[in-house]
Amino acid sequence: MDSTKRKAKVHRIQKHYQGHLFSFVSEDVTLPNGSRAEMAVVRHPGSTAVVPFLDDNTVVMEIQYRHAVGEYLLEIPAGTMEPGELPLDCAKRELEEETGFAATRLIELGPVHLLPAYSDEITHVYIARDLIPAPQRLDNDEILEVVHYPFEQTIRMIADGRITDALTVLSLQKAWFYLFGMPNPPERRRTRMR
Repeated sequence: MDSTKRKAKVHRIQKHYQGHLFSFVSEDVTLPNGSRAEMAVVRHPGSTAVVPFLDDNTVVMEIQYRHAVGEYLLEIPAGTMEPGELPLDCAKRELEEETGFAATRLIELGPVHLLPAYSDEITHVYIARDLIPAPQRLDNDEILEVVHYPFEQTIRMIADGRITDALTVLSLQKAWFYLFGMPNPPERRRTRMR
């Protein structure tokens, strides 16, 4: 896709909510195709996600309560960047605060857009290696239990639906591709058009 294509022209921004770290706005825009629309957008400072590996290639994960869905989800450590915080520093902080481990080596896997239909959040994904114990410092709203799973089992847990958190799914897959390369694509069947 040609990245030099026109972008939307913003005519008006109305802020509906300003939280500690993100805001919710509606924008009156003219889209690149000339259509006028009102777009609802979550403005977010960015976040990080970490796939932490112990020496035996088990992944340090969390079973965390998520109020919005009313369930406990199996996730990797992740969190929002504080104002002025660099992604690498956020990744280090979130790993330590949530899991009680610090990493002596972090490998950046790149940024991802999780919900670009209505959020500008960019999540920076990392692999953490050479973990050492550190103080766990949970926030008041973090209800979680730290658990460990063999890396190959986490991939099976994505396939069978036990891991449903999109950021965790995406990050584990990115880690798999980084460590083992892209899987061989299945053979394509030839289909005749009638």
